[in-house]
Amino acid sequence: MCGIAGIIRASEHPDDARTVNEMSRRLVHRGPDDEGFYSFEGVSLAHRRLAIIDPKGGKQPMSSADGTICIVFNGAIYNYLELRQELIALGHSFESHSDTEVIIHLYQQYGEECLGRMNGMFAFAILDQRRKRVFAARDRFGLKPFYFYRGADAFYFASEPKAFFDAGVLQAEPDPEGLREYLTFQFTLGARTMFRHISKLEPGHYLTIELDQALTMRKTCWWDLKFHDDVHHTEDYFVDKLLALVSDSVKMRMRADVPVGSYLSGGLDSSAVVVIAAGSMPGATFHTFTGKFAEGSEFDESGYARLVADQAGTVHHELTVRAEDFINTIESIILAMDEPCAGPGVFPQYCVSRLARSYVKVVLGGQGGDEVFIGYARYLVAYLEEVLRGGIFETNDQSRHAVSLESIVPNLPLLQQYVPMLRQFWSKGLFEDIACRYFKLVDRSEGLSGALSPEAAGTGAADCFETFRAIFSRPERTSYINRMCYFDIKSSLPALLQVDDRTGMAFGLESRLPLLDYRIAELFASIPPGLKFKGGQSKALFRKAIRNLLPATVLNRKDKMGFPVPLSLWYQGELKDYVHDTLLSQKALSRGLYNERKVRELLGKEQGFSRVLWGLLCLELWHRIFVDRPY
Repeated sequence: MCGIAGIIRASEHPDDARTVNEMSRRLVHRGPDDEGFYSFEGVSLAHRRLAIIDPKGGKQPMSSADGTICIVFNGAIYNYLELRQELIALGHSFESHSDTEVIIHLYQQYGEECLGRMNGMFAFAILDQRRKRVFAARDRFGLKPFYFYRGADAFYFASEPKAFFDAGVLQAEPDPEGLREYLTFQFTLGARTMFRHISKLEPGHYLTIELDQALTMRKTCWWDLKFHDDVHHTEDYFVDKLLALVSDSVKMRMRADVPVGSYLSGGLDSSAVVVIAAGSMPGATFHTFTGKFAEGSEFDESGYARLVADQAGTVHHELTVRAEDFINTIESIILAMDEPCAGPGVFPQYCVSRLARSYVKVVLGGQGGDEVFIGYARYLVAYLEEVLRGGIFETNDQSRHAVSLESIVPNLPLLQQYVPMLRQFWSKGLFEDIACRYFKLVDRSEGLSGALSPEAAGTGAADCFETFRAIFSRPERTSYINRMCYFDIKSSLPALLQVDDRTGMAFGLESRLPLLDYRIAELFASIPPGLKFKGGQSKALFRKAIRNLLPATVLNRKDKMGFPVPLSLWYQGELKDYVHDTLLSQKALSRGLYNERKVRELLGKEQGFSRVLWGLLCLELWHRIFVDRPY
């Protein structure tokens, strides 16, 4: 894992060496082991290295043997050993054992098509002197970040937006449309960010920037998730294939020349990753890391994590996180995140990442399982409405709805803790177009937009619906469950991956996510909905695939919490003064951003800290750290 930055111009500029050096300096936390710079006729590249594979031979920027290709690369190519052998057979020779050099040779051999051969997480930029262009790409799911800014006469890119500000490339300004998307989803969609003028390269896309006077730029989607129903194989085939792919993905992500450990929450996803990973290295020390709170069993999953750690034989570490930790770290978290695009779970993940870095340099995680394996309760909520519609209008056949009214009943107890959400969801209407209904399930704007001034809030979620619909409706002729999963993989998952990237990189920790192997996602996209969402059961096929790996208590649990943070309890104590002082400060009230009456009303409610207050607190801290700062 590393940090990359660069400036691309049609001709040399005397200030670029200083500027790219400052951009690199701001990314030192991403790569504390080494730094490097390269320049050629107007192109300036910088790299901060976290040495994981071939620590001695993988220095960047790295050039080809003939000097015509130069790359800065952030990430890891997990199948680099197989690719290296393939390229050697084609006549290529290597000077190092790094995955970075493999990318150079792949590009020389296949051009842009090299991307489809790589299994990994990556964001990179290649200067191709012969073709007089820069080729920049991002991995399929967006595990590694790539931000860019197109100036009047230059193109700038970096792993984090703060590199632009600290180097004086531009001032941090809020983007009004980005703000409205944040109010609706608590993240931004597509290429948009919270910053005016700064875009992100979308997952599965690449850029080419021609080194002509106009710096002609072209963006291309090189990978997308395609849904089709494989009706030629049985459920048992898919289960066996899934287990084989998950096992191979975990083992492939164990490749490193430094110690590897794993996060362990006690849920299905991280537990399966740990058991497979620890089993692949018998006799070796494997560390696992869990966070918990002191506030009682309602917020404590550590017992499940210990069961898994004991079975897998890991060296297990638990961290108890307290209210004072939140107050002491929340501003550092917002700075690390760049954009306020996550729920409160970012806080304990940040703390556990800090703990993990004391023992390992690479950590595995279970993120992505909910999106790929159909794990969110909202999918069951959506289908409950659909089968009711089908029963009323006599269209309730399983081929159309993926589940029938009869088959969904045994899995409805999962929704007991979601009854308040169901009341709210159904109060907004029933049996509308499925895009409208899913939008209402993911819309988080209620209460938050009302706490802002009319100018800032606009017309609320209505401003974002058509952008949402365009993504949700992109997969053609497919089921409701596939459309929901597609939107989440394309939109909410990148926001969660931003959390994963920033909380690890804040401490020079590389995070690898085996369940986000593209082969697994493509397999699941081929499984008929009636099999992969059988009876509306959460992660039905994944449960079956790992049934012999995990303790029964973990495999059969129905109370996965998703790292809930006891903010409401803390708000009754020392957290309350911090939140009040932040949101009612003169600085906050003078912005013209908030509806002061509504904010005071929210702060005074007896139920304590709400998701609305979380959104407001993050938004205000983001303004203080980025927008108010005199760069």
